[in-house]
Amino acid sequence: KALNILLVSLDKTEYNLVRRCTSVHEVWKLLILTHEGTEQVKNAKLALLNRDYELFKMQPNESIKNLYNHFFDITNALLGIGKVFGKDELVKKLLGCLNDEWEPKVTAIEESKDLKVMEIEELL
Repeated sequence: KALNILLVSLDKTEYNLVRRCTSVHEVWKLLILTHEGTEQVKNAKLALLNRDYELFKMQPNESIKNLYNHFFDITNALLGIGKVFGKDELVKKLLGCLNDEWEPKVTAIEESKDLKVMEIEELL
């Protein structure tokens, strides 16, 4: 019964991939492998995303909206594969990646707010 419920919830491409599986466990393992990759692939993705995170900086002429979107794309992808961030880590990283044009605002925020408890959404 569980196998049937799982199979009817899949789209045609995924169904065709797993239709020969005889147990829910087989279906689940194949779907995980298909969507997440092998352990080696996951480690490579993690390394690449960590690199993107560490080197993240505001680009010349980049809008603040695009910066936020790019930052959240990277951090959400890292969260999705198990990376854990401290609340203040993301706030500090985002403030630290802004270019010199933003320095007065960054300084004002750092002096007026407690970054350890500040939510990243407050920067938006």
